[in-house]
Amino acid sequence: MLLSSVYFGDTTDGLYCREVLIIEASYKKGLGLIYDFVGKVFPEVDRQLNRWINLCIQAEDHELSEQALSSIRFKKFHAQGGSAYALYPKVNCFNAIDFIVSFQTISDYLDNLCDRAGVCDEYSFRQLHLSMLDAIEPDTEKNDYYLLYPYKNDNSYLESLVDECRSRIKELPSYRLVKNYIKNYVQLYCDLQTYKHLSLDKRERRLISWAAKQLEHYPGISCWEFSAASGSTLGVFALYAAACDPDLTSNEVATIDALYFPWICGLHILLDYYIDAQEDLQMGDLNFTYYYENLKQCEDRLLFFVEQSLSRCSGLKYPGFHMTVIKGLLAMYLSDPKASMGMNRLASRNILRSSGKKTEMYYNICRLLRLAGAL
Repeated sequence: MLLSSVYFGDTTDGLYCREVLIIEASYKKGLGLIYDFVGKVFPEVDRQLNRWINLCIQAEDHELSEQALSSIRFKKFHAQGGSAYALYPKVNCFNAIDFIVSFQTISDYLDNLCDRAGVCDEYSFRQLHLSMLDAIEPDTEKNDYYLLYPYKNDNSYLESLVDECRSRIKELPSYRLVKNYIKNYVQLYCDLQTYKHLSLDKRERRLISWAAKQLEHYPGISCWEFSAASGSTLGVFALYAAACDPDLTSNEVATIDALYFPWICGLHILLDYYIDAQEDLQMGDLNFTYYYENLKQCEDRLLFFVEQSLSRCSGLKYPGFHMTVIKGLLAMYLSDPKASMGMNRLASRNILRSSGKKTEMYYNICRLLRLAGAL
């Protein structure tokens, strides 16, 4: 492996340079994806995010501008990670990054509006999240997203993000096969975000009531694990990528759905909560890993989600891609310094060792990427 090359890009602060990891390896499936992910996808994600920054800084309402900028600055890795699906077979890489970055930016922006702007109103949250439903319904009339929200003048930032998603979805040859699945994922996401940001005396009760109605379809997981799975956008991105194939079949779509929900989606968000547990405790934020009896149970359940995810890859058209996503998720989150703090260090090490040598290799790559400032 070699640290070489310098990447130049435009930011609101002017020209910057950054070392990028270039991996000297043959084009094997896993390493080939990582090579393209760092060298091809990351610079395009930066370019797209800079484009949205240039729009949101012009918002008349300072609160909206501040939350939009904050969501991009501190949650950039969400867009980076999601954009792995731009490397799915038969996908136009740049069009896919456009959709994924736009959709993920909506998600992260709304999370800030619900969590960091001093607003705590269920109806306002639900109205804001109509933007996510509009983003995946290209032929419907758009809603007034800020109708019930106290801040409104965003320089058409949110509407522009919605329009960008719609334009890319219209290009998909097999969208009709995935549309209802994606709509279900997005509806679950919107419900979760609405309930989880309610006041402390309401949110737990509402989440339990909501999740309990769904659990009969997902035996073997808790209501908090179902809630975690509902908070992931990876299922949306996987089905978007699959819909780029004009030969996609309904059986393949159903198999992808069974893999991603609740397994890969659940693993994704449980890992996110796992590394953020101490930070969320200090901020008073809801964290679904708090409902495990102890750290050992959390470790065991994460490994269970890994096992279930990997075992379902074999029936897919491109099993290697999805297996790389699973191992990449583990590598990305467990390479975060927070995953090695305190008792987490032992649990993280056990998860890595149990997930195979390729996961450990990706983990080492992610550590180098973090040192280079690319993650």
